[in-house]
Amino acid sequence: QVQLVESGGGLVQAGGSLRLSCAASRGTFRSYNMGWFRQVPGKEREFVAAISWSGGSTSYADSVKGRFTISRDNAKNTVALEMNSLKPEDTAVYYCAAKTRIIGIGVRPTDYDYWGQGTQVTVSS
Repeated sequence: QVQLVESGGGLVQAGGSLRLSCAASRGTFRSYNMGWFRQVPGKEREFVAAISWSGGSTSYADSVKGRFTISRDNAKNTVALEMNSLKPEDTAVYYCAAKTRIIGIGVRPTDYDYWGQGTQVTVSS
């Protein structure tokens, strides 16, 4: 059973930056594709970014492309989401997720098998 723990959320002004981190324990992290999703109350969980098991492929939602960067460190079992030029509409709970099937980078919540507990990101205007 993979355990994922996010950190790095908080309150930031519009235009600012935050770096989210997700630490994985148990399982074989280096074989998993990893993703970040976000969710606001009353809305469905939304894809943000994903990275392949090797780090060689990435995918981003159009709404964050050019502002967010996903990266991973397989030696440390961590995946990060660097968020720049933050906007109030980026406010959400951000979740880290692991996809154990290595074929394809998943962009749907149903593609992922394990989830963290989430970390709140609030961007003030």
